Amino acid sequence: MTIGSLSNLESNNLEPSNLESNLQSTLSHLDRAGQAQMVDVSQKSATVREAIAQGFVRMNLATFEAIERGNAPKGDVLGTARLAGIMAAKQTAQLIPLCHPLALSKVEVNILARQDLPGYEIRATVKTKAETGVEMEALTAVSVAALTLYDMAKALEKSISIESIRLVRKQGGKSGDWQSLESPLPQP
Repeated sequence: MTIGSLSNLESNNLEPSNLESNLQSTLSHLDRAGQAQMVDVSQKSATVREAIAQGFVRMNLATFEAIERGNAPKGDVLGTARLAGIMAAKQTAQLIPLCHPLALSKVEVNILARQDLPGYEIRATVKTKAETGVEMEALTAVSVAALTLYDMAKALEKSISIESIRLVRKQGGKSGDWQSLESPLPQP
């Protein structure tokens, strides 16, 4: 359970006596005994679903400029990170224990140079037609692309930071469409 989910329940003025039963009905990955379980989606209709996630990799200006010039010791930093993100999205169910394995229709990872950070903005878009969403696949793609970018550039700088990985938007499914209202750029 996250603090956010508890805050959402508390903001709905739930009585403490009802909190446990409401938590179990809200947290669909828990069975009646409070044990983790994979959610049964067999009764849901397959619909088109899309998720976009975003994250930032911040570094020193000299490191950023070396990557932009193609002067990193390990080679093509951005191309390798992009491919790693795509591959990771396809392996999400192997990495996150309760995720359903999904046939993905689209995985797109874009890595945008951001001299104002300095560093990179990573955006992943994942799409499928399935009974469950692809938020975790998009978040996994961004996370692994960012980790790969770090790995490819760590010889240049050890203090590179990975920041603000989050879901930006989701479309489709029972809960409908959702878009983050937060500012997309982390503050220095």
